[in-house]
Amino acid sequence: MATTFSWLAIVAALPLYAQQQQENTLGSLWPKVEENYPGVGAKMSAIDAAKFNQRAVKGNTLPQVKAQAQNTYGTYQGSAGAFFPQAGFFNVSGSAAPLEGSSTAANTFGSAIVEWEVFSFGKLRKQNEAADALYNKSVIDKDAYILNLKKTLSERYIVLLYNDAKLQWTQKNAERLDDIRKITAGLSASGLRPAADSLIASSSYVQAMGEHDKWNGFKNAAYIKLSELYGNDTVNYTASTFRFGNPSENTLSKITSINPSHPILDALDKQSEYYTLSGEAQKRSSLPSVNLLGGYAYRGTGISPNGMVSGTWKDGFNNTTNNFLAGIGITWNLTSLHTNRMKGEQLFKEAESTKLLQSQYQQAMQADLSASQAKIVQQYEQLRKTKLAVQQSRDAYNMYLARYKSGLITLSELLQIRLLLEQAENAHIEASRDYWVLLAYEAELTADFDFLFNNL
Repeated sequence: MATTFSWLAIVAALPLYAQQQQENTLGSLWPKVEENYPGVGAKMSAIDAAKFNQRAVKGNTLPQVKAQAQNTYGTYQGSAGAFFPQAGFFNVSGSAAPLEGSSTAANTFGSAIVEWEVFSFGKLRKQNEAADALYNKSVIDKDAYILNLKKTLSERYIVLLYNDAKLQWTQKNAERLDDIRKITAGLSASGLRPAADSLIASSSYVQAMGEHDKWNGFKNAAYIKLSELYGNDTVNYTASTFRFGNPSENTLSKITSINPSHPILDALDKQSEYYTLSGEAQKRSSLPSVNLLGGYAYRGTGISPNGMVSGTWKDGFNNTTNNFLAGIGITWNLTSLHTNRMKGEQLFKEAESTKLLQSQYQQAMQADLSASQAKIVQQYEQLRKTKLAVQQSRDAYNMYLARYKSGLITLSELLQIRLLLEQAENAHIEASRDYWVLLAYEAELTADFDFLFNNL
């Protein structure tokens, strides 16, 4: 029964253990960063703003309706006739015939005008296309930001693991020096070693403790920087500390060329497209536009048809007239011909500059990718060799420590061997950090963080 219970406990614990192992990877941090980091929300808001701008520009193709209502009191000299003033212009016109009565009269006026630009030589269409390009660019900008945020998260996680490895390294050094200090103190007390050896051993131990304090501060600082992205929850990186110094070889098929749809390159392409469409819309703005017009007006006045003028305010709502209009108009701002053409040429040059910048980026990224992949291969070989060197140095140190205890070598010789072990361990930590940083840079260039997220 005890055996059966033990097996059942192991089987029940395996899924939980696997889940804990999965939670310790770098990739397990990313979903929460993407969900809660304010920078991602800012990019989403920028997309929403571009979407509203897209709708607003499309609204320019709809008929424009203007309405106004006014009530005035003043003189009435003018000529008779129906007219439709724009909003803000007041109606004081009266009859040109001789009138009798008051020298001032009240007026009531209300009108509504519909103006529909039905043909503009493609200006509105190009404006809509430019708004669509701006929206697409905001989406790609968000993708490029997400890619950069993944790299930032990876770099801060690598720095945390590097500082933690340095902290553990200084702790091991301090423990070794503490053992040497205790052995030397005992040998000095028995007269087998001079008292100076005890002081040297103690001094080396104190220096190692000071180095340990320094890296403890660096590790805490790196943890705070990571928490700025991840949030205030505790990050369990225990399993990642082992993978940091013992990485698995990247055996996946290598991407040898930069994808033209890479978010950074795609963002520049959409920027160039936006400039081009905006330039075309700007140049077409100098062409005439054809508008359909329609309107209705209501007017009341204190001037009666028999020529009697009343200055009473309420009589301004009498003697009403109703008029309407319908027609077609052509508007052409001739003075903007040169200005709009120059603005269009400026936008075309901006598009050309952005397109050339995209080519420059693609060429530089391709070179960086090839160089990075060449470095990664050799960096992994260095890791294998530094790991072997650490193991050999540790074995050698244990042998020399036994000889020191037996009085066969001096303290200076043992400290020299310990220094070689310390240098080998430090070289392995530095090589591990460089290897993972190269993988993070390669992941950004290829826009593929799967291997890094699943193996660190």
